[in-house]
Order: sequence, then C-alpha cells, then structure tokens
Amino acid sequence: MRITKRTNIAIRVLMFCEVHAGRLVTKAEIAECCNTSENHLAQVINQLGQLGYLHTQRGRNGGLELGKPSDHIVIGDVFRALESHVPLTECFADVDNTCPLVDACRLRLAIQSAAEAFYAHLDEVTLDQLVCDNEPLKAIMTAGGCGVSPAAAM
Repeated sequence: MRITKRTNIAIRVLMFCEVHAGRLVTKAEIAECCNTSENHLAQVINQLGQLGYLHTQRGRNGGLELGKPSDHIVIGDVFRALESHVPLTECFADVDNTCPLVDACRLRLAIQSAAEAFYAHLDEVTLDQLVCDNEPLKAIMTAGGCGVSPAAAM
C-alpha cells in the first residue's frame, strides 16, 4: 500500500501544529520544515480545514492551529478522509476499470481486507501519541527545518 504525498504532508502539518500548540503557525514555517511547496501545502491546509482538523485565520497576524485537541484526532480517520478517493488497484476504480477478472478475482477481496486492517490499526493511533514525549520530533520541528539537525541549526 502506498500513501499519497497529500496524506503524508497532512500528517506533517498536523504534527507541526501540535508541536507548536498555543500559537498560530504559518504556511511558510511548515513548508520550510516539511520540505514542501507552499502551493501544495495550501491545498492540504484547505482540505484539513474543511474537515475540521485545522482552524485557519486569515490576515496579517493569521496562521493556523489544530481545530480540535490532538488526542481527538485519530490518524485512521485522517487517512480515510484523504485517501478514500484513491483506488488501491484498478479494480477498485469506479471509472477506468478495464480488468476482465473483476467479477471472479479473489485478490480484490484480499486487498480490501488488508486495507481494512491497515486502517483499523491506524484507528488506534492519535495525533497526540505521535507527538507527546517525542523529543526528537520536537527538536526537528523547532530547529528551523526538517532537513536540519538540531546541532547544525545552532
């Protein structure tokens, strides 16, 4: 199973906001730390805001923060919300499915079962669990960039 770049960035955004809880963070800060473009990030932030995971504030002193407590953000829910439109294989696609085996293929059922197990496991993980007591993550996300080690940033 492969996770889309959008979902990967979304989880980074949520972790960054939790690390910086108590203040509004900017898109530029997140883009620098998470090594992504602000344009791509804007799309992810917009979607997370629409889903209620983020609260955004426009304007000169604007920024974003978590839209709910981190212990209420279930990673499985985030993944489902962002990945549900991406078919795992061709046979899961509503459109463009040309597989002649779709009505008899048992692999489709096995893949579907595996995906459900994947999401069920992520349902046991909250954003809080990813960040709480994770000092290496906090050091990276407060050092000025995900690609910069805390020692190099000083």
